[in-house]
Amino acid sequence: MKKTGILNRDIATVLSQLGHTDTIVVADCGLPIPQHIKCIDLSINLGTPSLVDVVRLIIKHMEVEKITIASEIKLQNTSLHHEITSTYGNIPLDYVFHEEFKKAMSDTKAVIRTGEATPFANVMLRSGVIF
Repeated sequence: MKKTGILNRDIATVLSQLGHTDTIVVADCGLPIPQHIKCIDLSINLGTPSLVDVVRLIIKHMEVEKITIASEIKLQNTSLHHEITSTYGNIPLDYVFHEEFKKAMSDTKAVIRTGEATPFANVMLRSGVIF
């Protein structure tokens, strides 16, 4: 049995298969996920686990070269926006409208669904390289 790192086998597998510029999405519990995209559902209750907790863990184990979030988060979820920008200010941040975000998901490798229940709480992480 694995005793360190990410214990969830589906997340560990997805992270190990990422190449440069591949993306994954960490999503709130309301984001529509297309049938063809792998969904790793961690939600157990409204708010649990939180998007912040899951993103923190993923970024600890993934080389991220860019974060993409919905521009609507700036006005409609200011606390999460502040959390993302203040914690990950060293990673380039890209804003797109929510509808554009959902369209960009069509090429993502997986969506990790959290119990987050706040507006526009979705984060796309683009894989970088470690060399």
